[in-house]
Amino acid sequence: MKIDIFSHIFPKRYREAVDEGHPQDLPRRSTLYTIPTLTDLDLRFRLMDKYEDLRQVLTIAGPPVEMIADQKNSAALARLANDEMASILMKHPDRFVTAAACLPMNNMESALAEAERAVKSLGFRGVQIATSINGKPLDSKELMPLYAKMCEYDLPIWIHPVRLDSHPDYLTENRSKYGINVTFGWIYETTAAMARLVFSGIFDRYPKLKIITHHGGAMVPFLAQRIVFGYDMPGSERTRSRLAQTPINYFKMFYCDTAIQGNTSGLMCAHSFFGKEHVLFGTDAPFDNEYGNRSISRTIASIREMSIAEPDKEKIFSGNAIKLLHLSFR
Repeated sequence: MKIDIFSHIFPKRYREAVDEGHPQDLPRRSTLYTIPTLTDLDLRFRLMDKYEDLRQVLTIAGPPVEMIADQKNSAALARLANDEMASILMKHPDRFVTAAACLPMNNMESALAEAERAVKSLGFRGVQIATSINGKPLDSKELMPLYAKMCEYDLPIWIHPVRLDSHPDYLTENRSKYGINVTFGWIYETTAAMARLVFSGIFDRYPKLKIITHHGGAMVPFLAQRIVFGYDMPGSERTRSRLAQTPINYFKMFYCDTAIQGNTSGLMCAHSFFGKEHVLFGTDAPFDNEYGNRSISRTIASIREMSIAEPDKEKIFSGNAIKLLHLSFR
């Protein structure tokens, strides 16, 4: 079995609600509306049938709801997204194993209530949030109740990068150019979010917290020794003073997916850093020019080419997800 823990969907009724109530210049709109397998399940199933025993975990595509709806309306939009995913799970249990809940993160009271409903009533196995909440970092005080709740459930938080082209690459400009905000900026945003969680002491406060990072754990595996070096330099004592362990140990507590579009050497780097229990098969499908086919095929091939034991590859493909998400199959 292969369990894709980071595949995206844009359900029809949710898409219609976004269309009806939100601006035409929605971020990434052109991508969302030109990939049919985000919405058309028949096309999606034809794609999945190309791969033996492939199942997916559903995560909502597009900007987080707090970016496209105010506090008053974001809760209803998140609820609709989750109801749509729950309906798909119920109708197609042979295709989709679970979902990560969409949360209205600009309304924490509603976000906590929706997380509880998604886990307890809909059977979801975690929640998805962005790497920043409308510009607020993930170590913001108001997010602490969510971390406590997910520790109570012993379920993970998926973090998805967000950085718009309105975020310039240089302070002398007003927009990002050449897609830098996505191709490179998203990787930086994930890395920055990880660092804020580490150095704010959240893993000491919530030692059971489990966080799944997108795109191979971002910059962290490749720059692991720079992290060790940088935070062991004279003058860094204050930065690490609140931590019970060395900083690099906390970075190893994250989980990562394999969604780096088919790069075996990159996966070996991530596997070496995070360890065989913390790497999970994820493709980012259906985001590619072939509506998901290339992302899936290249990711599977890159895992198979890794110089690790076959049982460890099975852990990546399904074993680690089954354990982390508490899944069971008859």
